[in-house]
Amino acid sequence: MAQITAVYPGTFDPITLGHEDLLRRAARMFDRVIVAVAIAHHKKTMFSLDERMDMAREALADCPQVQVEPFEGLVTEFTAARGGTAMVRGLRSGTDFDYEFQLAGMNRALVPQIETVFLSPASQYQFISSTLVREIAQLGGDVAQFVSPAVLRRLQARVAKA
Repeated sequence: MAQITAVYPGTFDPITLGHEDLLRRAARMFDRVIVAVAIAHHKKTMFSLDERMDMAREALADCPQVQVEPFEGLVTEFTAARGGTAMVRGLRSGTDFDYEFQLAGMNRALVPQIETVFLSPASQYQFISSTLVREIAQLGGDVAQFVSPAVLRRLQARVAKA
């Protein structure tokens, strides 16, 4: 039986409990899940690519079928090159759906054999975004309920340096 590989792409700056929720659920659905961490030349990230990848690995260390890899360029090409047949995308709201639905259509036009699977995070994570977590942390707020302890330590250290 063929192994089914899914890719969950994103910037993960930083990875949140919402991301972790989706990844753990995807790991139950697929044989292998690749967290594709965007190099993100177009965005100014708080954490370097290596730091973002390390945080994802630390947060998901208990999920052996989840791998973390960097990517740049088209995620469809990345997915196809790794034998992926699915892309996992998270939906928190109707606004997310509008954007993700359009993106899924474009990806399907580029590589029809890769399916997009939409997952909605558990209710306690539906409002969490990396952007809000960064902003709250930079303003001195407590983000412990939104990220894993390892990510929290890195956020606190980064904010203390600023």
